[in-house]
Amino acid sequence: MSVGRFLGGIMALVRELENGRYLLLQRTSSKDVGAGNWECVTGRVDQGEGFEAALYREVQEEIGVTPEIEFILGTTHFYRGPAIPKNELLGMAYACTIPSANTVQISDEHDAHHWFTAAELTEFLPSEHWLPRVIQRAEFMRQYWPQELKDYFAERPFDLN
Repeated sequence: MSVGRFLGGIMALVRELENGRYLLLQRTSSKDVGAGNWECVTGRVDQGEGFEAALYREVQEEIGVTPEIEFILGTTHFYRGPAIPKNELLGMAYACTIPSANTVQISDEHDAHHWFTAAELTEFLPSEHWLPRVIQRAEFMRQYWPQELKDYFAERPFDLN
């Protein structure tokens, strides 16, 4: 396989503190890739931008809110469209919170949004969808991370620059 250019991407799994529900967004029907699919906040990292800065920018652009980053969920490798080098992305997934669902205003990148508990989301999405696995990981991490670790990450940025 030829070496392509690796683009960076972010995924922000947004959970509202008020009721503990997760935000799902439906991609607009006019999108070139994934039209009509349900997802969380996603986006590409711009040239010269770090993952954390991209996360804050994308969340602000897509739902009009500044999130609090709780922790990094993991990394991912995927293709935005056909599996060819120019579509290859390396991504960073973050668990984030916002105070209330009432503050969200979706952009024209999405046709709809809905708030789900972890159980409701699993029932709503097809069994092969990637988001239930991400939610399961976030729920596990929230349950088992010691408070000292939560406090440490709440006080410090994740970018190592």
